[in-house]
Amino acid sequence: MNRYLLQKQESGELAPVCVEAADPEIGSGELLVRMKACSLNYRDLLMKSGKSASGGDGEVVPLSDGAGEVVAVGEGVIDYEVGDRVALTFFQDWEDGRFNMRYHKAARGGSCDGVLSELVGVPAHSVVKFPEYMTYAEAAALPCAAVTAWQGLMEREGRLSESETVLCLGTGGVSVFALQIAKAAGAKVIITSSSNDKLARAKELGADEGIHYRETPDWDREVHRITEKRGVDHVIEVGGPGTLEKSMNSVAAGGCISMIGVLTGFDAPETSLFPLVARAVNLNGIYVGSRAMFERMNAFLTEHQIRPVIDRSFSFSEAPAAYKYLESGSHFGKIVIEF
Repeated sequence: MNRYLLQKQESGELAPVCVEAADPEIGSGELLVRMKACSLNYRDLLMKSGKSASGGDGEVVPLSDGAGEVVAVGEGVIDYEVGDRVALTFFQDWEDGRFNMRYHKAARGGSCDGVLSELVGVPAHSVVKFPEYMTYAEAAALPCAAVTAWQGLMEREGRLSESETVLCLGTGGVSVFALQIAKAAGAKVIITSSSNDKLARAKELGADEGIHYRETPDWDREVHRITEKRGVDHVIEVGGPGTLEKSMNSVAAGGCISMIGVLTGFDAPETSLFPLVARAVNLNGIYVGSRAMFERMNAFLTEHQIRPVIDRSFSFSEAPAAYKYLESGSHFGKIVIEF
């Protein structure tokens, strides 16, 4: 079979390199999955740059998100059979309950091998059957971005209600999924972007308001104007230290900021966190979610017939080009690789 490995180049940088490898052998409680599609996340750029905290030692098969067909079933597996269409979970061993730091040891595409491989052997407890109406490419977009948005809006602080307002920063995978989930729940959505075209696409998906953050650098003030100075109930915070201050200015008293990404870097925020105390705001660190969350999300997606938004698809041999496209920031929604 063929698979990719992140290998160090002469320049010292890591790059995805396609290599031949023996087919995986599976044991008791495991499945052999022929991958059909994968998707990329910002974390994959961090892995490639060596900046991800979940990176392990030595070469690793990259990408955490993928979907495929079960082609062999190990002894003792009763919930899956050959031919089942499955998506893999981001954390191989986080099945349910509260997060535990030990789960970092099996974060796909980082501390353990990922899914950019024609065949993968996986524990049966680390896959889910995805909605029947979805393609493999659409299902491959779910494990990280969709589950992250789902936990931030529907699990950590209780189910989002139709009377609430959500602020989504940007139009990458997590934010677009958050937009779709929030609208399906009946909530109002404000979304930001540096592109008028992307704002227009977001409104086609149901966004109620769009803010061009380059044309309106004080976008937190615009959020207050839109919400009549009340603020929003939920912020999908994917920027990090460079946007946290404005997110805190944008959230309503008693609201929630889901801290998800670090698109602006890893430095400490240059602002006081006291407004969180003064307005009794919840600041939650969201790192994807459990298998049980994935399954609850799939039921919701099926109920509302939500389809992941795929910006562009690359072939398996074009995987390095998919990385470059992600790095360009030109995408709206998800970038996938189809086998």
